[in-house]
Amino acid sequence: MIKIVGIIGSLRQGSYSALALKQAVSKVEALGATVEILDLREMQLPFCNGGDEYPDYPDVEILREKVKAADGLILATPEYHGSVSGVMKNALDLMSFEHLSGKVTGMISVLGGQSNSNALNELRIIMRWVHAWVIPEQIAIGQAWKAFDSEGKLSDEKLSARVDAFALSLWENTQKIRGIG
Repeated sequence: MIKIVGIIGSLRQGSYSALALKQAVSKVEALGATVEILDLREMQLPFCNGGDEYPDYPDVEILREKVKAADGLILATPEYHGSVSGVMKNALDLMSFEHLSGKVTGMISVLGGQSNSNALNELRIIMRWVHAWVIPEQIAIGQAWKAFDSEGKLSDEKLSARVDAFALSLWENTQKIRGIG
């Protein structure tokens, strides 16, 4: 069984990153994966100081262990000032090769303006640096304030189809790279 961990890299209530991640999660679960979502709004994580130990923050160990136990990851971040959110970067910085190496990773960015790949490119560099395997498919949702309907579903059929292809790629590549199936 493939185990995926999704990480919401937004602290905003009503987060579009959370909505986008939930779309992808539902597709991956439909393929047979088990998925756990780590919502950084609900975790008490310190700023990374480059150390290995954070005894006053038990959520650091929870984050590390859940990611380490996963076969793959879905990272969903808002794009702020042309880059990945600070909270997502900090969460990744709190982990090391021990937790992230070999993880098959899919990435989603959500923007208030026009769709672009800045945050996705940043995440790709970060994940490649820690020896994760990033799938070629990625999702950028521009003008997020109008991309979702009243039920939180993507309203654009082409974008929804891209999420389907993203989920299938994550599923298939996780099976291949992690030797599952």
